[in-house]
Amino acid sequence: MKHIKMAAGLAHVDYGHIADLVAEADAAGVDYIHSDAADMHDLKNMQLMGGHQIIEGIRPYTKKDIECHIYTRDCDRLFIEKIAAAGCNMLILPAEHFLGAPLAYIINYCREFGMKIGLTLGCYTPLCFVDEAIYDIDRLQLVVHGVDDTDGKDNWGWRRSAVDLIRRSREMVDAKNPKCELAIDGGLRVDNMDAAIACNPDVIVLSSAIFKDREGITAGVKKCRKAIDEAVMKYQL
Repeated sequence: MKHIKMAAGLAHVDYGHIADLVAEADAAGVDYIHSDAADMHDLKNMQLMGGHQIIEGIRPYTKKDIECHIYTRDCDRLFIEKIAAAGCNMLILPAEHFLGAPLAYIINYCREFGMKIGLTLGCYTPLCFVDEAIYDIDRLQLVVHGVDDTDGKDNWGWRRSAVDLIRRSREMVDAKNPKCELAIDGGLRVDNMDAAIACNPDVIVLSSAIFKDREGITAGVKKCRKAIDEAVMKYQL
């Protein structure tokens, strides 16, 4: 049976107790710690979130890989050097802002500092944005939420194109770079993951489903793990 990895997303956490929350999620069985970050442009509801200080602060509390998923329009060598020094294992950037030669430099910087590199396709960004980069990245991450199912706050659901996007992305990864992880992110909860898992992702990023579970973080992780594994068995992945 395939083990689909769980990444604990730090977008919706109490930053006053973030180290303890990361330690509990780690002990509960998540595979990655997904440290979200943002500048003043993208992710308007969470401006200036995250960064190397957060990674440095949580690194002593987990032995799991930490990935920095930054919503940004700019990324330089200094930023990469700082998060690498803080203990980051992967940098994930928005594909829509990093096309052409700048991305080539960033990929090389990440390799130089011993980090993996991923690209995110944000809401409504077409798959063709990674046609060239797919050969040289370690993760393709799909942000699948949209405006079709939202409560107007942070609880966004999926957009109608999500399942088709995951399927086409799986085909691209398998054909061009089988070592690249396919991850899905955004609006994923225990009760809505089934159709996404049927498309055979490698990683599922979960934030509210873990850190806002009414029974606590450990319970949230266990519920998500159970839902994922049951779907894997259902679809014989």
